[in-house]
Amino acid sequence: MQRREFIGLLSGAAAAWPLAARAQRPAMPMIGFLHPGSPEANAKFVAGFRKGLGEGGFIEGSNVAIESRFAESHLDRLPELAADLVRRQVNVVAATGGTSSVVATKPVVPLTMPLVFAMGGDPVKLGIVDSLARPGGNVTGIAFLVNGLTAKHLQLLLELAPKAMVVGFLVNPTDPNLASDTQQAQEAARALGHKLVIVNASAESDLEPAFTMLAGEKADALFVQVGPFTAEHRTKITALAARHALPAIYALREFVDAGGLMSYGTDITDANRQLGIYTGRVLKGTKPADLPVMQSTKFELVINLKAARALGLDIPTSILLRADEVIE
Repeated sequence: MQRREFIGLLSGAAAAWPLAARAQRPAMPMIGFLHPGSPEANAKFVAGFRKGLGEGGFIEGSNVAIESRFAESHLDRLPELAADLVRRQVNVVAATGGTSSVVATKPVVPLTMPLVFAMGGDPVKLGIVDSLARPGGNVTGIAFLVNGLTAKHLQLLLELAPKAMVVGFLVNPTDPNLASDTQQAQEAARALGHKLVIVNASAESDLEPAFTMLAGEKADALFVQVGPFTAEHRTKITALAARHALPAIYALREFVDAGGLMSYGTDITDANRQLGIYTGRVLKGTKPADLPVMQSTKFELVINLKAARALGLDIPTSILLRADEVIE
């Protein structure tokens, strides 16, 4: 063999080695991330999810890929967005942002594809899992259970505004937790001897008319159903509550950050961090059925003194002493 031919063969083999190495390298696992809101309004929660993934050793673009889908508050789009992730054959679907994304996703995801969730409703009552300890099948996740706090919200609201006799309840009629949340609110109001006025809003254009209706019913205070729609439009909701001089309580502290008066609930950012951790464990081979549904155990009460002063409210000492955070 001539020297030139030999060198040519070596060069060709050397060029082929990287191609062979790439062909043998395993494909990067892919997460399908589904959220009912928008990426802008929920950046904090998405960051929490990525933080949890990082704690499990997964960094996007390095050893994991993320296909994200946001419904932009159009809950009817969720099944198709979930189906799109299934068609892309992701390794695991992470559904978060509220109960609606989980309810829409479970029927679409095949039993061979893991589904990990973070939701505020009761996953057992809604048929998402068999039980919290033994979820069964291909589904597990984080239950932060804010939708079970309706009676507690009303109690705190009336402690803050004891003269309020007519209480408004702003709900999304398309939310899967509507029936249970409404029942809890009605029972709590009846037990406390207060009139409850329920107003609906499922689009941003519904919010102004809903508050006009509350004014017509002479509502003295307000509490807001937690869900992806209300969370998405928290800035407008808190502004309308202030404009109508309605003391209001919310389930997420992000409403207080947006100017709201008071919130009581769990840390949703940390729940999404836990979702990231669970998603990482599934990617490493743990079966969802072997991961019990994690429940939030820490609840925080946050008070906005600036909002209280604007409403002419004196926050009772009993509430201030219980507050986990007071925003000046």
